[in-house]
Amino acid sequence: MRSKRKFDFVKSSRRFLIASALITLLGIVAVSVFGLNYGIDFSSGTSVDVTTTKSVEEAKLRVFLDEQKLGDYTLTLAENRDSIRFKEALNEQQEKDFKAAFNTTFDPDASFEINIVDSDIAREQQTSALLGMAIACLGIVIYVSIRFEWRFAIAAVVSLIYSAFFVITVFSIFQLEVNLPFILAVLTIIGYAINDTVVIFDRIRENMRFAKLKTNDDLDELVNSSIWQTLARSINTVITVLIASVCLFIFGSESIKLFSLAMIVGLICGAYSSIFIASQFWLYLRKKQPLKKVAVKPQSTP
Repeated sequence: MRSKRKFDFVKSSRRFLIASALITLLGIVAVSVFGLNYGIDFSSGTSVDVTTTKSVEEAKLRVFLDEQKLGDYTLTLAENRDSIRFKEALNEQQEKDFKAAFNTTFDPDASFEINIVDSDIAREQQTSALLGMAIACLGIVIYVSIRFEWRFAIAAVVSLIYSAFFVITVFSIFQLEVNLPFILAVLTIIGYAINDTVVIFDRIRENMRFAKLKTNDDLDELVNSSIWQTLARSINTVITVLIASVCLFIFGSESIKLFSLAMIVGLICGAYSSIFIASQFWLYLRKKQPLKKVAVKPQSTP
Protein backbone atom coordinates (compact mmCIF):
# COMPACT_ATOMS: atom_id res chain seq x y z
CA MET A 1 0.00 0.00 0.00
CA ARG A 2 1.39 3.42 -0.94
CA SER A 3 2.30 5.82 1.84
CA LYS A 4 -0.15 8.70 2.15
CA ARG A 5 2.42 11.04 3.66
CA LYS A 6 2.95 14.21 1.70
CA PHE A 7 6.75 14.25 1.60
CA ASP A 8 8.38 11.56 -0.52
CA PHE A 9 12.07 11.24 0.37
CA VAL A 10 12.89 9.05 -2.60
CA LYS A 11 11.07 11.23 -5.13
CA SER A 12 12.81 14.35 -3.77
CA SER A 13 16.22 12.72 -3.46
CA ARG A 14 17.46 13.86 -6.86
CA ARG A 15 17.30 17.53 -5.85
CA PHE A 16 19.07 16.86 -2.57
CA LEU A 17 21.78 14.74 -4.20
CA ILE A 18 22.46 17.48 -6.77
CA ALA A 19 22.66 20.06 -3.96
CA SER A 20 25.02 17.78 -2.03
CA ALA A 21 27.24 17.35 -5.09
CA LEU A 22 27.40 21.13 -5.57
CA ILE A 23 28.29 21.63 -1.88
CA THR A 24 31.02 19.01 -2.21
CA LEU A 25 32.39 20.81 -5.29
CA LEU A 26 32.32 24.09 -3.36
CA GLY A 27 34.20 22.38 -0.54
CA ILE A 28 36.90 21.09 -2.87
CA VAL A 29 37.36 24.60 -4.28
CA ALA A 30 37.40 26.18 -0.80
CA VAL A 31 39.97 23.75 0.59
CA SER A 32 42.11 24.15 -2.56
CA VAL A 33 42.01 27.96 -2.44
CA PHE A 34 41.88 28.75 1.28
CA GLY A 35 43.35 25.59 2.74
CA LEU A 36 42.88 24.82 6.42
CA ASN A 37 43.85 27.03 9.34
CA TYR A 38 45.91 24.49 11.27
CA GLY A 39 46.37 25.05 14.98
CA ILE A 40 49.62 24.33 16.75
CA ASP A 41 48.62 20.66 17.04
CA PHE A 42 49.27 20.28 13.31
CA SER A 43 51.76 23.09 12.73
CA SER A 44 54.70 24.07 14.89
CA GLY A 45 54.04 26.81 17.39
CA THR A 46 53.29 27.72 20.99
CA SER A 47 49.96 27.95 22.78
CA VAL A 48 49.90 30.20 25.85
CA ASP A 49 46.77 30.36 28.03
CA VAL A 50 47.03 32.96 30.78
CA THR A 51 44.61 33.07 33.71
CA THR A 52 44.67 36.44 35.47
CA THR A 53 43.11 37.81 38.65
CA LYS A 54 42.03 40.96 36.82
CA SER A 55 41.03 41.82 33.27
CA VAL A 56 43.70 42.93 30.79
CA GLU A 57 43.01 45.52 28.10
CA GLU A 58 43.45 44.14 24.59
CA ALA A 59 45.29 47.20 23.26
CA LYS A 60 47.87 47.11 26.07
CA LEU A 61 48.32 43.37 25.68
CA ARG A 62 48.97 43.70 21.94
CA VAL A 63 51.57 46.39 22.57
CA PHE A 64 53.21 44.12 25.13
CA LEU A 65 53.27 41.15 22.72
CA ASP A 66 54.75 43.28 19.94
CA GLU A 67 57.50 44.42 22.31
CA GLN A 68 58.40 40.80 23.14
CA LYS A 69 59.30 40.18 19.47
CA LEU A 70 58.25 36.52 19.54
CA GLY A 71 56.93 36.46 15.99
CA ASP A 72 53.42 36.36 14.56
CA TYR A 73 50.61 35.55 16.94
CA THR A 74 46.84 35.39 17.31
CA LEU A 75 45.04 36.62 20.40
CA THR A 76 41.72 35.55 21.92
CA LEU A 77 40.45 37.33 25.01
CA ALA A 78 37.92 36.07 27.53
CA GLU A 79 37.07 37.15 31.05
CA ASN A 80 40.27 36.76 33.08
CA ARG A 81 41.68 34.31 30.53
CA ASP A 82 43.80 35.25 27.53
CA SER A 83 44.77 32.76 24.81
CA ILE A 84 47.83 33.55 22.72
CA ARG A 85 49.02 31.42 19.81
CA PHE A 86 52.55 32.03 18.57
CA LYS A 87 53.44 30.58 15.18
CA GLU A 88 56.99 29.93 16.37
CA ALA A 89 57.96 27.31 18.94
CA LEU A 90 59.44 29.15 21.92
CA ASN A 91 62.55 27.85 23.58
CA GLU A 92 62.91 27.48 27.35
CA GLN A 93 64.55 30.87 27.86
CA GLN A 94 61.91 32.71 25.79
CA GLU A 95 59.19 31.00 27.82
CA LYS A 96 60.74 32.09 31.14
CA ASP A 97 61.28 35.66 29.93
CA PHE A 98 57.68 35.90 28.69
CA LYS A 99 56.24 34.74 32.01
CA ALA A 100 58.39 37.15 33.99
CA ALA A 101 57.56 40.11 31.72
CA PHE A 102 53.82 39.39 31.83
CA ASN A 103 53.80 39.11 35.63
CA THR A 104 55.69 42.37 35.94
CA THR A 105 53.56 44.27 33.41
CA PHE A 106 50.03 43.01 34.14
CA ASP A 107 49.49 40.59 37.01
CA PRO A 108 52.05 39.06 39.41
CA ASP A 109 49.55 36.32 40.32
CA ALA A 110 48.84 35.23 36.74
CA SER A 111 49.13 31.51 35.99
CA PHE A 112 50.25 30.06 32.67
CA GLU A 113 49.46 26.97 30.64
CA ILE A 114 51.99 26.66 27.83
CA ASN A 115 52.08 23.97 25.13
CA ILE A 116 54.91 23.88 22.62
CA VAL A 117 54.76 21.75 19.45
CA ASP A 118 57.76 21.49 17.15
CA SER A 119 57.55 20.66 13.45
CA ASP A 120 58.32 16.93 13.88
CA ILE A 121 55.56 16.41 16.44
CA ALA A 122 53.13 18.43 14.29
CA ARG A 123 53.77 16.21 11.26
CA GLU A 124 53.43 13.08 13.40
CA GLN A 125 50.08 14.27 14.76
CA GLN A 126 48.84 15.07 11.26
CA THR A 127 49.71 11.55 10.12
CA SER A 128 48.12 9.98 13.21
CA ALA A 129 44.89 11.96 12.74
CA LEU A 130 44.54 10.95 9.08
CA LEU A 131 45.39 7.35 9.91
CA GLY A 132 42.78 7.31 12.67
CA MET A 133 40.06 8.55 10.34
CA ALA A 134 41.07 6.03 7.65
CA ILE A 135 40.96 3.15 10.14
CA ALA A 136 37.54 4.31 11.37
CA CYS A 137 36.15 4.30 7.81
CA LEU A 138 37.69 0.89 7.09
CA GLY A 139 36.20 -0.52 10.28
CA ILE A 140 32.77 0.80 9.31
CA VAL A 141 33.03 -0.79 5.85
CA ILE A 142 33.90 -4.17 7.38
CA TYR A 143 31.18 -3.94 10.05
CA VAL A 144 28.39 -2.90 7.67
CA SER A 145 29.48 -5.44 5.05
CA ILE A 146 29.29 -8.25 7.59
CA ARG A 147 26.02 -7.13 9.16
CA PHE A 148 24.30 -6.13 5.92
CA GLU A 149 25.86 -6.31 2.45
CA TRP A 150 28.45 -4.49 0.36
CA ARG A 151 25.91 -2.00 -1.08
CA PHE A 152 25.01 -0.82 2.40
CA ALA A 153 28.71 -0.48 3.24
CA ILE A 154 29.49 1.66 0.18
CA ALA A 155 26.45 3.87 0.77
CA ALA A 156 27.38 4.32 4.45
CA VAL A 157 30.97 5.35 3.68
CA VAL A 158 29.86 7.81 0.97
CA SER A 159 27.47 9.36 3.50
CA LEU A 160 30.12 9.58 6.23
CA ILE A 161 32.72 11.11 3.92
CA TYR A 162 30.20 13.76 2.91
CA SER A 163 29.39 14.59 6.56
CA ALA A 164 33.06 14.87 7.53
CA PHE A 165 33.96 16.87 4.43
CA PHE A 166 31.07 19.28 4.99
CA VAL A 167 32.49 20.18 8.41
CA ILE A 168 35.96 20.58 6.89
CA THR A 169 34.46 22.87 4.23
CA VAL A 170 32.85 25.12 6.85
CA PHE A 171 36.12 25.39 8.78
CA SER A 172 38.03 26.11 5.56
CA ILE A 173 35.68 28.86 4.34
CA PHE A 174 35.63 30.67 7.69
CA GLN A 175 39.29 29.82 8.43
CA LEU A 176 38.47 28.35 11.83
CA GLU A 177 41.29 26.65 13.65
CA VAL A 178 41.78 22.94 13.00
CA ASN A 179 43.31 21.13 15.95
CA LEU A 180 43.09 17.81 17.80
CA PRO A 181 39.67 18.60 19.37
CA PHE A 182 38.42 19.19 15.80
CA ILE A 183 39.57 15.70 14.79
CA LEU A 184 37.86 14.30 17.91
CA ALA A 185 34.66 16.12 16.90
CA VAL A 186 34.81 14.67 13.36
CA LEU A 187 35.28 11.12 14.71
CA THR A 188 32.36 11.66 17.11
CA ILE A 189 30.23 12.93 14.23
CA ILE A 190 31.10 9.82 12.22
CA GLY A 191 29.94 7.70 15.16
CA TYR A 192 26.56 9.42 15.42
CA ALA A 193 26.08 9.48 11.64
CA ILE A 194 26.77 5.75 11.24
CA ASN A 195 24.35 5.08 14.10
CA ASP A 196 21.54 6.89 12.26
CA THR A 197 22.48 5.20 8.99
CA VAL A 198 22.53 1.70 10.48
CA VAL A 199 19.10 2.26 12.05
CA ILE A 200 17.63 3.13 8.63
CA PHE A 201 19.48 0.26 6.93
CA ASP A 202 18.26 -2.19 9.56
CA ARG A 203 14.66 -1.15 8.97
CA ILE A 204 15.14 -1.44 5.19
CA ARG A 205 16.49 -4.96 5.61
CA GLU A 206 13.63 -5.98 7.91
CA ASN A 207 11.02 -4.57 5.55
CA MET A 208 12.60 -6.38 2.59
CA ARG A 209 12.08 -9.73 4.33
CA PHE A 210 8.32 -9.38 4.08
CA ALA A 211 7.95 -7.15 1.00
CA LYS A 212 6.84 -8.40 -2.38
CA LEU A 213 8.99 -6.36 -4.72
CA LYS A 214 7.78 -6.57 -8.29
CA THR A 215 8.89 -3.18 -9.65
CA ASN A 216 11.34 -0.41 -8.81
CA ASP A 217 8.40 1.63 -7.59
CA ASP A 218 7.85 -0.98 -4.88
CA LEU A 219 11.51 -0.61 -3.91
CA ASP A 220 11.12 3.18 -3.76
CA GLU A 221 8.10 2.82 -1.48
CA LEU A 222 9.98 0.40 0.77
CA VAL A 223 12.86 2.84 1.29
CA ASN A 224 10.51 5.77 1.77
CA SER A 225 8.48 3.88 4.38
CA SER A 226 11.64 2.73 6.17
CA ILE A 227 12.85 6.32 6.50
CA TRP A 228 9.51 7.47 7.88
CA GLN A 229 9.46 4.61 10.38
CA THR A 230 12.85 5.61 11.81
CA LEU A 231 12.59 9.37 11.36
CA ALA A 232 11.28 10.18 14.84
CA ARG A 233 14.07 8.19 16.49
CA SER A 234 16.76 9.85 14.37
CA ILE A 235 15.44 13.35 15.04
CA ASN A 236 15.15 12.75 18.79
CA THR A 237 18.71 11.40 18.98
CA VAL A 238 20.15 14.33 17.03
CA ILE A 239 18.18 16.95 18.99
CA THR A 240 19.29 15.49 22.32
CA VAL A 241 22.99 15.67 21.43
CA LEU A 242 22.50 18.96 19.61
CA ILE A 243 21.10 20.64 22.74
CA ALA A 244 24.17 19.53 24.70
CA SER A 245 26.51 20.79 21.96
CA VAL A 246 24.77 24.17 21.76
CA CYS A 247 25.01 24.55 25.55
CA LEU A 248 28.72 23.76 25.41
CA PHE A 249 29.18 26.31 22.64
CA ILE A 250 27.33 29.07 24.51
CA PHE A 251 28.41 28.41 28.09
CA GLY A 252 31.62 26.42 27.63
CA SER A 253 35.16 27.77 27.77
CA GLU A 254 37.01 29.15 24.75
CA SER A 255 39.05 25.97 24.46
CA ILE A 256 36.01 23.84 23.50
CA LYS A 257 33.99 26.34 21.43
CA LEU A 258 35.35 25.13 18.09
CA PHE A 259 34.83 21.52 19.16
CA SER A 260 31.21 22.33 19.99
CA LEU A 261 30.73 24.21 16.71
CA ALA A 262 32.09 21.27 14.71
CA MET A 263 29.70 18.98 16.60
CA ILE A 264 26.70 21.22 15.85
CA VAL A 265 27.45 21.41 12.13
CA GLY A 266 28.35 17.73 11.88
CA LEU A 267 25.30 16.43 13.75
CA ILE A 268 22.91 18.29 11.47
CA CYS A 269 24.80 17.21 8.35
CA GLY A 270 25.05 13.62 9.61
CA ALA A 271 21.28 13.34 10.06
CA TYR A 272 20.78 14.84 6.59
CA SER A 273 23.26 12.49 4.91
CA SER A 274 21.74 9.39 6.54
CA ILE A 275 18.36 10.18 5.00
CA PHE A 276 19.20 11.85 1.70
CA ILE A 277 22.53 10.28 0.79
CA ALA A 278 23.09 6.88 2.44
CA SER A 279 19.64 5.39 1.87
CA GLN A 280 19.29 6.93 -1.61
CA PHE A 281 22.74 5.79 -2.72
CA TRP A 282 21.93 2.25 -1.56
CA LEU A 283 18.67 2.43 -3.50
CA TYR A 284 20.57 3.46 -6.63
CA LEU A 285 22.97 0.51 -6.27
CA ARG A 286 20.13 -1.90 -5.48
CA LYS A 287 18.25 -0.92 -8.64
CA LYS A 288 21.24 -2.05 -10.68
CA GLN A 289 20.36 -5.59 -9.65
CA PRO A 290 17.25 -7.00 -11.36
CA LEU A 291 14.36 -7.68 -9.02
CA LYS A 292 13.47 -11.31 -8.58
CA LYS A 293 10.32 -12.23 -10.37
CA VAL A 294 7.55 -13.35 -8.10
CA ALA A 295 6.23 -16.70 -9.21
CA VAL A 296 2.49 -16.73 -9.83
CA LYS A 297 0.77 -20.06 -9.43
CA PRO A 298 -1.64 -20.83 -12.27
CA GLN A 299 -5.25 -20.96 -11.21
CA SER A 300 -6.85 -24.36 -11.50
CA THR A 301 -9.80 -24.58 -13.82
CA PRO A 302 -12.97 -25.96 -12.31
